[in-house]
Amino acid sequence: MRRERRVRSRTAAAVGVAVGAALLAGCGVGGGLQSAGRAPAAVGPALLWPELPPASAAPYDYGEGETARIPGIKVPDDDVHRLDPVAVVQAGLKAQPNRSSGTADLPAETVRLIGACRSDPASCPVLRPYFRDLTGDGKDEMVVGIRLPDHQLSVRVYMPEGGGLTRILSTSDAVISVQLAGRDLIMRAPSAITGYEYRTAWSWDSRQRAMLPTRDEILRTPPSPAPRPHTTTAEPTAKPSAGVSAERR
Repeated sequence: MRRERRVRSRTAAAVGVAVGAALLAGCGVGGGLQSAGRAPAAVGPALLWPELPPASAAPYDYGEGETARIPGIKVPDDDVHRLDPVAVVQAGLKAQPNRSSGTADLPAETVRLIGACRSDPASCPVLRPYFRDLTGDGKDEMVVGIRLPDHQLSVRVYMPEGGGLTRILSTSDAVISVQLAGRDLIMRAPSAITGYEYRTAWSWDSRQRAMLPTRDEILRTPPSPAPRPHTTTAEPTAKPSAGVSAERR
C-alpha cells in the first residue's frame, strides 16, 4: 500500500511538472521547466505457483513473542533503575524447569556461572544493564546481556508492569554489536557471506505484548575507514631570551 501511494504521488508530480512546462511554453517564457517524459507505470506483484496451499504453521520455533513474568521481583513505582540485573536473571532461571541442565537459550555452564555471581563476580556473565523506553508507555525497560560460549550473547528485555517485572524479549546470537535506536533494539550478526552481515530490529508489538523481529535483513558491511598516515611534529626550537647571545663565544 505504501509503495502504491508513492507511485501515485510520483505520477501526479510528473503530470504537474508537464502541465507547468506547457503553460510556461505557451506564455513564451524562456528557460522554463521541461517534462522528463512519461512516468513508469506501476507494476503489481505477480503470484507464483498459486495452486500451492498456504502454510498454516511456522517450520521452526524461534521463540519470538514468548514472554514470562519474573517471580519474586518487585518494582516499586515501576522504576527498573533500582533493580539488580543479576537478581533479575537468577529469578528468571528459578522459574524455568530443568535449570540445572541448562535452558532453551542458556547452556548449563552459563547457568552455573550466573548462580555463582555473588561469590565469583569476576566470572559473572551478566553484563551491566541499559535502560530505554521501548514500549512507548513513558517508563524505561531494562536491557540485560548475558555472555555465552563461542562469543555469543543472550539479550533480554524486562518491562515493569503493575509493580512486577515481565520479560518481553529473550534471544541469543553471535553478535557484532547491539544498539538502541529510538524504540528499536538492533542486533548485528556476522554472515557466512564475506562482506555481509545480518541485521535484526526488535520492536514492541502492543497486540502480542512482546518485542518482535520487525526487520530482519542481510546487508553489506560498512567499509572500514582508511588508516590515517602517521605524522610527527617537530619540537619547536627554543628562542634565545632578550639580552643573551645565541652563540657561545
